[in-house]
Amino acid sequence: MAERKCIASGEVDLKDNMLRFVVGPNDQVVFDAKGKLPGRGLWLSARQDMLEMACAKKKFARAARARVVVPDDLVDQVVHQLQVGCLNRIGLARRAGILTQGYDNVRAALKNKPEGVLLHASDGALDGREKITRLAPDVQVVALFTAEDIGHAIGRDNAVHTLIGPGKMAKIFLSEACKLAGLTHRSLNGILPSDGPKD
Repeated sequence: MAERKCIASGEVDLKDNMLRFVVGPNDQVVFDAKGKLPGRGLWLSARQDMLEMACAKKKFARAARARVVVPDDLVDQVVHQLQVGCLNRIGLARRAGILTQGYDNVRAALKNKPEGVLLHASDGALDGREKITRLAPDVQVVALFTAEDIGHAIGRDNAVHTLIGPGKMAKIFLSEACKLAGLTHRSLNGILPSDGPKD
């Protein structure tokens, strides 16, 4: 797979793990969420400190070898676009018929075939999340969105437990979720050491 170099750190990584920017109209730096905008790509590791460094230390201008305008809210723009993109993927998975929803349905699906990407609402009960996760310890868990966020993505008021079936859509969703986690200093699975069982 193709690799790219981070303009802030100089580190090399797979481009699918990185953030792509281009210089758009009026010399403004634009986040290319879908990786399809024309122009030379300016690549960053998907970490908040790298994005903040690129903004503060004129890394975009140096990489572009030109004058550029960096929006004051570029970090917020990137986080927002990634979040919207992830939630849209959940909706697409439902419409494609590869999304399982509901505690009992997700448990049954994982018992039958422990594959895909498991989504827990970040505000869901920890014990319920752990019970499902234990059924498929090798399945990637994402808990970056609230029950209301996930619910709205699939046309419901709330959704706590969902499962995206294995395949290309699950891989793309997971890639975008990893970038979002890196930019928000959050654990991808939403479980921090302090969240463990209490004595």
